[in-house]
Amino acid sequence: MRRLVCAAGVAAFFLAALPACRPDQIQHLKDSKRIGIEAENWVVKRIMPADLLHATRWAGDSLTLSADRELHRLLAERLAHGGVAAALPYCRPETYASTDSLAHVLKATAQRVSNKPRNPQHQPATQLVASQNDTMRNIARPSAEVFTYQRPIVLDDALCLRCHGEVGKDIADADYALIKKAYPADQAIGYQRGAVMGAWQVRFARNGVAEFYTMKTRKVPKPHKLF
Repeated sequence: MRRLVCAAGVAAFFLAALPACRPDQIQHLKDSKRIGIEAENWVVKRIMPADLLHATRWAGDSLTLSADRELHRLLAERLAHGGVAAALPYCRPETYASTDSLAHVLKATAQRVSNKPRNPQHQPATQLVASQNDTMRNIARPSAEVFTYQRPIVLDDALCLRCHGEVGKDIADADYALIKKAYPADQAIGYQRGAVMGAWQVRFARNGVAEFYTMKTRKVPKPHKLF
């Protein structure tokens, strides 16, 4: 009995001698968010055809709305500092580096088309159906490996009237002379605010759409502290 008491006393002595573990002494895993993302990517998911169509809309909106925001930012900046002459070369958001970079991630090709194009290269292959607002999306899957997205381009910024409004009213004669010099076959004038000018058309590869759906729907656990 005496030996048991002595053993218990020795154990208690060593436990008391150990320093307490404070929260600032706990070492947490680094890059826990990245580890969570990678772990989620290994989970097998069943993506249905309807899911891929939803992903096509999400991806199309992400790409085209990002390009439009950059367009408005650049046009406001260039028009303020150099007028139409400075802004004219920047009215091509489909060619921006940021647009191209996002399209590469989404495995997409994007273009803007119009029944009244400024640049003849923007003439659509088939006649576009007029739409009254920019909430109308046309999503399709023409083949097993290809998805398509179309959204109307609406003149929603008064700044755009300086190049696409009425000549002599919104567009100065001198500015339109510059436009005609750059685009002799220009048709993209006479618009009013709120008018549909054309459409964004985007073509996605199936694996790009599937990857975007995975990114949008993955659940990544938040890092938690032990104390």
